Amino acid sequence: MENKRQGQIDWMITLVPLGIVVGLSILFFFLPEQSNVVLSRIRYFFGDTFGTYYLIIGLGIFLFSIYIACSKYGDIVLGAQDEKPKYSFFAWGSMMFTCGLAADILFYSFSEWILYATDPHIAEMGSIQDWASVYPLFHWSFVPWGFYLVLAVAFGFMLHVRRRDRQKYSEACRPILGKHTDGILGRVIDLLAVFALLAGTATTFSLATPLMASVINELFHVELSRTAVTIVILLITCFVYTYALLHGFKGISVLARACIYLFFGLLAYVLLSGGEARYIIETGFSALGRMVQNFVELSTFTDPERTTSFPQNWTIYYWAYWMVWCVAAPFFIGSISRGRTIRQTITGGYVFGVGSTLISFIILGNYSLGQQISGAVDFIARYEQTGDLYEMIISVIRTLPGAPFVLILLLVTMVAFYATSFDSIALTASCYSYRRLGKDENPHKMIQLMWCILLIVLPVALVFAESSMNNLQSVSIVAAFPIGAVIVLIAASFFKDAGEYMQDGARQESQITGEGSSTDAL
Repeated sequence: MENKRQGQIDWMITLVPLGIVVGLSILFFFLPEQSNVVLSRIRYFFGDTFGTYYLIIGLGIFLFSIYIACSKYGDIVLGAQDEKPKYSFFAWGSMMFTCGLAADILFYSFSEWILYATDPHIAEMGSIQDWASVYPLFHWSFVPWGFYLVLAVAFGFMLHVRRRDRQKYSEACRPILGKHTDGILGRVIDLLAVFALLAGTATTFSLATPLMASVINELFHVELSRTAVTIVILLITCFVYTYALLHGFKGISVLARACIYLFFGLLAYVLLSGGEARYIIETGFSALGRMVQNFVELSTFTDPERTTSFPQNWTIYYWAYWMVWCVAAPFFIGSISRGRTIRQTITGGYVFGVGSTLISFIILGNYSLGQQISGAVDFIARYEQTGDLYEMIISVIRTLPGAPFVLILLLVTMVAFYATSFDSIALTASCYSYRRLGKDENPHKMIQLMWCILLIVLPVALVFAESSMNNLQSVSIVAAFPIGAVIVLIAASFFKDAGEYMQDGARQESQITGEGSSTDAL
């Protein structure tokens, strides 16, 4: 079996990304300033010129997810018709949520409102109280999970219903591409998918891990280099998720459940002990209503006059970010959703994934916003003075009772989040290294180990180069441009393939009914 699988390894998909990652990492190590300048220019070009492209795909995919969940397609079981789900709702939901967001959710939950509060667009719309807490909910809820869930059911249908043995983006396009799937076009799609996966990983790791370094410095009252500590944390996290991955789905499931308990434990502590419970609940409820009421307007705002460039700086970046994350998370969600209907998968994803995300932003974000509005602490002034978002988050935690305990809980939860997310990513990437891989087959341990290491190299290089947030975001925006078109192609392919599947089922049922009628007549 091992020799057979070795012979199935797709060396082009494995080695080309490896070479590119190594090359980019060398550039970031030795030419950090020049690299950051180039990234900044590329980000401006794509965001400013093609911004509407990202917005159309984001809104379109979300609406498509609602349609297939509410239509006849929602009745399709991802597997055999009488097959039962492999995982309980809690275990399934835990793995789905943790693979989809990583530790970014904690980093941004604490701090994102302040990024909007200091943006002139919020002043144009109204008060900080009314709008600073709305955009975090908008940017992290329905559209992101729309990307995940549409692709998850497409991949789940491909793996569990059609039983195809190529777990790749290109295979999901086969209903439309046909024989071209096995040619140059299919290879290009898979290479784009792997590049996007690496870009999303690099962005995520590079943005949030410095917070973990700041937490360690605060806990131990030391002034170590944030860059050095961040790199050490990245290596430790790499070890944890590698260990979990090599122990298979059982290890991932256990880690996911632990992560969920830690996550909601942190939220409960902040809500109940922070003294802002009433403000948190009321502001969160109002922000949720305002987001739903203005959803279409928020989704289509382009700022054509560039008065603030808010959508270019934020909404477009986020949609691009979710697009590149769509390479790994949906495959994982699709694989663990075997036995569930398409309707259950989509609604469960929105309930568990979006629900947990909204709770995080409402509690953690509105706690510090409440402190700001009441005048207890001026976080905005502090952030404008230092420009250090990580230190601002530490200052928020200092206002909580038992701050050292919260810092430890935050650190452990972030490690668990990262490990849970990236073992699923490494598993997906490992599958790309094979030309064919059956649904019950797993990639070779050495291939999994290689991808575990590879996924950490570029983030380390970006951290070393001390790239700004804007430049880190640029990596995702660039990678998402071609991936957006591929996502649309996958959605269209699924729609075509599922339609044919249902027609075949109806035809077979009609034949059985007809044969039964003939027998009765005799």
